[in-house]
Amino acid sequence: MKRYFMLNSLWLSLLLAVLVFPFSVAAMEMDDCLGCHSDVDEVGDDLFIDGEKFLHTEHADMGCVTCHESVTDEHPDDGEAVSNADCLDCHEEVSDEYMATEHAENASCSDCHNPHQVHGIESVSGPEMNQKCSECHESVDVMDSHAEWLPQASLHISKIPCITCHTAAEGYQIVLNITQKRKKTEGIKGYRFSTYEDLKEYSGDNEILSIIDTDGDNHISLAELRTFNKNPEYSDLHLSGTMVPDEISHVLSTHDNRYDCSFCHASGPGSMQTSFVAFPTENGTYQRMSVEEGAMLDTLYGTPNFYMTGPTRSAAMNIIGLLIICGGFIMPIGHGTLRFLTRKNRKH
Repeated sequence: MKRYFMLNSLWLSLLLAVLVFPFSVAAMEMDDCLGCHSDVDEVGDDLFIDGEKFLHTEHADMGCVTCHESVTDEHPDDGEAVSNADCLDCHEEVSDEYMATEHAENASCSDCHNPHQVHGIESVSGPEMNQKCSECHESVDVMDSHAEWLPQASLHISKIPCITCHTAAEGYQIVLNITQKRKKTEGIKGYRFSTYEDLKEYSGDNEILSIIDTDGDNHISLAELRTFNKNPEYSDLHLSGTMVPDEISHVLSTHDNRYDCSFCHASGPGSMQTSFVAFPTENGTYQRMSVEEGAMLDTLYGTPNFYMTGPTRSAAMNIIGLLIICGGFIMPIGHGTLRFLTRKNRKH
């Protein structure tokens, strides 16, 4: 009995020691990590992490020590090197795709994806998608190589992210971004992507989504699109469309069907019926909201700033075009008929 009591006392003492004096190898909390790494003066540019951007990523939900297992409560005073997880340990499905491409020989995952800022394709704008590509591929070289076979290469490249054509995605979606006329103080004419702060000036106390989604049902109808585009208060705001892949793929190669104009410029493809409006968020990402089918076909009121030859249609323009064609036939036929009926008057 005495021995049993002594063993219990020993186990209780050990448990109390663990609770009161945790092992030094216990991992830090994420707040502790960001306490230093979100201060550029503390850690320098190479180790700086923008906490505001990191906290809204899926990696943040996993915690720092999931990828940096060697970090302890004594870091950095323990002098231990910080371990880094291999991206392919979690993203196995990407391995076979990416490692078979030429990119794998020249760029690692982190060269294109900042693990502390990485987001899904639905949270990133078209220009941001191309930003990483331009770090290796000079814009002049890209333009020249495409201009050899692609008509209006500059227009295509400005409207389509690289991965729309250079991945294995079989389809695409139309994403509309709210752009804003540049102010004279910016020194550059044209439009730029609106920021969250820009749109708050229009929405006031309401969510910026209410600028277009007036009924608050998280879905944009054709009527709401027309109201937005015809509202004089939003005369400096335009919807700018771009085509993005409908799925993520790391098979970074040019597929033969991308050289076929009908991949995009076909009459009424299903992809043109799937569209979204991307609203900027406070943390610098984007939030997509679905749009009623048919928006891409309404070029006069629904999407007046996005027109794609072939798939885009306007009922009013169809009628006008039909009248022009009919008029072209009526004039010679009518003139010939009148000359036939009055031929006797010209016998002299």
